[in-house]
Amino acid sequence: MAFTSSLSVGGERTTGQTVRSQNVLAAQLIANIVKTSSGHVGLDKMLVDDVGDVTITNDGAAILKLLDVEHPAAKNPKSRTAASVIVRGANDFMCDEVERSLHDALCAVKRVIESKNLVAGGGAVESALYIYLENYATTMASREQLTVAEFAHSLLIIPKMLAVNAAQDSADLVSKLMAYYHASQNSREKVGFKHVGLDLHQGKYRDNKKACVVEPAVSKIKPLKFATEAAITILRIDDLVKLEPEPKEPRRRH
Repeated sequence: MAFTSSLSVGGERTTGQTVRSQNVLAAQLIANIVKTSSGHVGLDKMLVDDVGDVTITNDGAAILKLLDVEHPAAKNPKSRTAASVIVRGANDFMCDEVERSLHDALCAVKRVIESKNLVAGGGAVESALYIYLENYATTMASREQLTVAEFAHSLLIIPKMLAVNAAQDSADLVSKLMAYYHASQNSREKVGFKHVGLDLHQGKYRDNKKACVVEPAVSKIKPLKFATEAAITILRIDDLVKLEPEPKEPRRRH
């Protein structure tokens, strides 16, 4: 069963089991053509183009180049900037789960390419910012010191929740993490501690940069910006509008 809908840019989009079957069939046909022509027992293929020119070859690359494939699931793009992924599962739910996993993985790669910078994971960024803002707050001799300190404390929610979700002692792990970052920012001999993060499998801390536990920098910058803007927007609201409830009519007794 297939469902067809029109597109605003012209054309139509078709989804459903029929389209999925057509994609699999098209990819299988192209794969069989190339497979039967490869190896020491491969068969030659004779290809005839629109003007009548005949080509006989068993070279898979040459066959794909000469084939006039129109189906997008089987077409081999010349620029090699696109690819088709065929997902096979026991049921639709499993296929949907695989599709979501692929989407998440591709989004992670996309963010890394967009950001071009990586930071240590496991609560490392939030812990470093907490220590930095705590030290910065002590240099302020006004009420703003309380604001900066509270903002710093809110960042500790991330490493604490990571530890809690892994069934670890959040108070012990986070306190040790703070000690490492305090030393890294106040002692030149311990600058190497700036990549220390949580190891939730072992329930301890480690150098997450060496352990390849990293995150795109944009994944840290954007949430901080959005959360800060949301908090500022709420604080700017100084009016309260309260509507009186409508009076209820007394019930009539019969």
